Amino acid sequence: MKLKTIRIIGVPLDYGADRRGVDMGPSAIRYAGLHEKIRQVGHQVIDIGNLPVPVPESRTKTHPHLKFADEIVKVSRVLARAVEKAVDEGQFPLVLGGDHSIAIGTMGGLLRKFERVGLLWFDAHGDYNTDETSPSGNVHGMPVATVVGLGNPVLQVSFPDRFVNPEKIVYVGVRTLDAEEAKRLRESGATVFSMHEIDRYGMRDVMDKAIDIVTDQTDAVHLSFDIDAVDPLYAPGSGTPYSGGLTEREAHLAMELLAESDMISSMEMVEVNPILDEHNRTGQLAANLIASALGHRII
Repeated sequence: MKLKTIRIIGVPLDYGADRRGVDMGPSAIRYAGLHEKIRQVGHQVIDIGNLPVPVPESRTKTHPHLKFADEIVKVSRVLARAVEKAVDEGQFPLVLGGDHSIAIGTMGGLLRKFERVGLLWFDAHGDYNTDETSPSGNVHGMPVATVVGLGNPVLQVSFPDRFVNPEKIVYVGVRTLDAEEAKRLRESGATVFSMHEIDRYGMRDVMDKAIDIVTDQTDAVHLSFDIDAVDPLYAPGSGTPYSGGLTEREAHLAMELLAESDMISSMEMVEVNPILDEHNRTGQLAANLIASALGHRII
C-alpha cells in the first residue's frame, strides 16, 4: 500500500440513534492505540480532534420523522468541509464516529471533490430508510438513502448537485432489513452481500466482486464500517447488536484485501459504544480493523 498522510476527524455525534454513548466512540478508538497502529504501518498521522457537536436547544421536534435533524445537519456541514479540506491537501480522511448518520457529512464532502464515488458499506443494517419509511425516525438508519438522493432534502444540504450512483454501492454483512427498506434496496441497483453470500461463497470471493464493482468507472472509493457488521460476540459495544455477523477474522480479511488492492481513498468507523462495551474490546477491534485496512500485517 502506498504510504499516506491520514487525517483523523472525530465526530462525537449520537443524535442519530436511540441509545446514547456512541459520542464517546472516537475517544475509545483513539485510546486503543490507533495513532501508533497507523504509524507502525508507515503512514503519517494528523489528528484534528473532535468536531463540535451542538447541544439541542429543546426537545421540540422540528421534523417529526427525523429525530434531531437540525443538529445532525449542522454537524454534517462542518464534517463535509473538514473532509473536503483533507482531500484538497492530499490527505486520507479517516472519520471516527459517532453514529452512522455522520456518513451524510462525510459523503457530502467527498462528492464535492469527486464526481463518481464508489461506496463500500459494512453494516448489519441497510440504512436505506427515509423519513417516510423509517419505523423510528432515527437518522442513523437513513444515510445510504440520503447519499443516493432519496428522502427529505433537509438532510442533503451538505451535498453538491450530485449523489452516489446506487449501482456503485456494495453492502457487506447485512442481516436485518425493514420490509419497505428491503423492497427499495432490491429496486435500487445496489449490490447486497448478506451473511448468506459470505457463508456460501466466502469473504475472498465476496470482496473480489465488491472491489470490482466500486472501482469500475469511479474516481474515489469510500469505506464506511459500522462495527455492528461484526458479530456481537466479538464487538459487544454496539447499540444495535444483531447476532450472526462477521467473525473477527472475516472482518480483518476483508480489510486486508482492501489494503492489498490499495483502492480506498477515505474511511469511517462508526457506532462504537463504550457504555455497552467490555474493557474497550470493541474500541480495540475498531482500531485494529482500521489498521488492517491501512496495510497492517503480521509479517
